[in-house]
Amino acid sequence: MKNYSLRDLSRLIDHTNLKPDATTAMMKKLCQEAIDYHFKMVAINQVQSKLCAELLKDTDVDIGAAIAFPLGQTTIESKCFETKNAIEIGATEIDYVINISELKAGNLNYIEREMSEIVKICRQYNVTSKVIFENCYLTDEEKIALCQIAVKVKPDFIKTSTGFGPSGATLEDVKLMKQHVGDVVKVKAAGGIRNADTFKKMIAVGAERIGTSAGIAIIEEIKKDLQTTQAQTIKI
Repeated sequence: MKNYSLRDLSRLIDHTNLKPDATTAMMKKLCQEAIDYHFKMVAINQVQSKLCAELLKDTDVDIGAAIAFPLGQTTIESKCFETKNAIEIGATEIDYVINISELKAGNLNYIEREMSEIVKICRQYNVTSKVIFENCYLTDEEKIALCQIAVKVKPDFIKTSTGFGPSGATLEDVKLMKQHVGDVVKVKAAGGIRNADTFKKMIAVGAERIGTSAGIAIIEEIKKDLQTTQAQTIKI
């Protein structure tokens, strides 16, 4: 277990708005909230990267572009172009969705090549890379195979979900992913994390980043608990 301050917990959150109808006003609100609450990143659709980079200039909040989102069903070449373009217009983190069809076909060489190409670009630009599994569509064997590829390729994070599938992050999936990547790759939990209890449980089983649109409510809930107990930190 580890002691976390409120600031420590805020820095685990990727503050998220990936809605297809997200407006400029919504992006301004998202970025200001991220600044106010000291969140680690804003998770946005790739097209919003330039705007958010401008809004977050000279702050410690990263700009996280979602690539091939939410389906992952584009070519490696398309994903690489989208990744480069996102970085060139301001993204400082990349969350891309794997090609689930190729995984289902047992084409692990394709999945490894895809991961390697995108992670290589991120390294060239000194940008954080995250690989979205979309676990709700996968068997445990497929999840483990992806973890084994990740251990070899070494992206910065592997991630449970887009939040657009039929289900999101589960404690069982975070445990499984952490078990099979150890300390080589970090785990991000995303999708359906809407309260402090779930947030803390995800961290307890190994998640080192949390993607959520409920970050403010979560931090406010924890802040209230700390004030009630007059504690400075929380043990998770």
